[in-house]
Amino acid sequence: MKITKVRTKLYKWTGPVLTTNTVFATPLSPLHFQNDSQAAFRFFSWLVVEIETDEGHIGYGNAGLSPDITKAVIDSKLTALLIGENPLNTEYLFEKMYRSTVAFGRKGTVIAAISAIDIALWDIKGKVMNQPVFMLMGGRTTPDIETYYSRLYNRDLESLYNEAVHYKAQGFSGMKLRCGYPLTDGVSGMRKNVEMVKVVREAVGDDINVMLEGYMGFNLAYAKQLLKELEPYNLRWAEELLLPDEIHNFAKLRQYTDIPLSGGEHEYTRYGFHDLLQTGALDIFQFDTNRVGGFTEAQKICNMALAHGIEVIPHGGQMHNLHVVLSCFASPMAEYFPQTEIEVGNEMFWYIFDGEAIAENGRLQLDDKLPGVGLTLKTEGLEHFIITE
Repeated sequence: MKITKVRTKLYKWTGPVLTTNTVFATPLSPLHFQNDSQAAFRFFSWLVVEIETDEGHIGYGNAGLSPDITKAVIDSKLTALLIGENPLNTEYLFEKMYRSTVAFGRKGTVIAAISAIDIALWDIKGKVMNQPVFMLMGGRTTPDIETYYSRLYNRDLESLYNEAVHYKAQGFSGMKLRCGYPLTDGVSGMRKNVEMVKVVREAVGDDINVMLEGYMGFNLAYAKQLLKELEPYNLRWAEELLLPDEIHNFAKLRQYTDIPLSGGEHEYTRYGFHDLLQTGALDIFQFDTNRVGGFTEAQKICNMALAHGIEVIPHGGQMHNLHVVLSCFASPMAEYFPQTEIEVGNEMFWYIFDGEAIAENGRLQLDDKLPGVGLTLKTEGLEHFIITE
């Protein structure tokens, strides 16, 4: 069996976008002269990769990170490396792509491109072997998947409270909110961030996990004080409080607080996570399979994490991450973005794919009899997309 075609489809959203209530800290928040520090971190396009074989199998992969540039990387740099190769040789093909691009890759967009291809290759592998990807990665480790609700963007405290109450009633065992106030708001902003956590904790009670997302928006001094103020609220974790390259500062912060620290959404390959392990930077790894290097790298990172007592709770609840969660003993739960109006970009996949797992009573299930990743492309309801091949 050989790869005969690699196609990329860029889905660009042109429909309505809800931004009124979506305000939270980002890496640009500490900088002055920023009228909209979130602009660079909203994304309204998505990339789909289709890989076809001479036996008629088609595998689907995807990338949400800089999809337009990722498309160019695949089209101009990676496709030629794949044509004529056996798609089942996933280990070899990952190394071929990684080593061919190491001079200009290693992190970011190039690894996102490799990830999208790797997911498509595993999708083919599952279809050829008539098994879901999670079975090929080691099989089911739990009857179903526990999820936590990931949104709570609103800074209005009454709306925040009501949203948390509503999704607690839907059966979710955890709630993750964002820091609505940036570093430049100083002490008063910090108090407001703490008040948001307090409101969510009051809304859901003591038996529901509460998590706080910092989205790389703070520095070490602010993070230390913030964590001290948050101690009474029993956070399950505090996420990405610092820039991802501040590995040693994460390690310092971890020694300062008893609140578990999570991150890795913006880290890449086994090499990046090995550095996090060596420095003792995090309690929880949150890679995204469609950024970190695909299933091939995700498996390696899960095994490293398991040996070091680190939890793995991937970013995003999409199918490529759910297969990892279901097959990994280090992974206790999955993130869940509900299907809503297009707001930040995390909702895009609901509008492009059929087959995404839908939470019931806060839990997800994957089908033992559905081969591959389990996704197909929508053929209807695409009127708000411009699709470029």
